[in-house]
Amino acid sequence: MPKAEATLGSAAPQTPPKAAACDSASLAPNPASKAMRITLLMQRPEGASLDEMVAETSWLPHTVRAALTGLRKKGHKIAKSKVDEVTRYTIAPASLS
Repeated sequence: MPKAEATLGSAAPQTPPKAAACDSASLAPNPASKAMRITLLMQRPEGASLDEMVAETSWLPHTVRAALTGLRKKGHKIAKSKVDEVTRYTIAPASLS
């Protein structure tokens, strides 16, 4: 019995595997992601309304607004305009690089 106790106590702690190194290619947006879908909607000439982005992503309005804030923080230029009392959002295709 003492031998079994010794093997339990002497086991080395397991360390988690190291994460893969991040590069700019791995940080590129997934074309099928919901964030990319709202970006593509906003690239249209007429832009996109909040309701259109909610319908496309199945997100709640506050989640879509948070995604827009995230895009702004990443340096994307998002413009707002009112058309018939509806706010429309547009993003320039060049700002996605």
